[in-house]
Amino acid sequence: MFYVKEQLNDALEVSAEINDENVFCHCPHCGNEVQVDLAEVFADGDVDLFGTAVLCGDCSKKLMGGRPCECK
Repeated sequence: MFYVKEQLNDALEVSAEINDENVFCHCPHCGNEVQVDLAEVFADGDVDLFGTAVLCGDCSKKLMGGRPCECK
């Protein structure tokens, strides 16, 4: 099990398991919250949490000219 841990103050520390339902980021274009499946994002083997961004569905469509993704 992987988890994140944050010390909120001297008396309180919070930890939460990381799973396929509780990982989120903000779209770098519009700022909307996006749920992220880390297994899917890093399926190519290139793991870089700091350099990876995930766009929301609307921004992805706009950047692709309104066409659906044909990469699968």
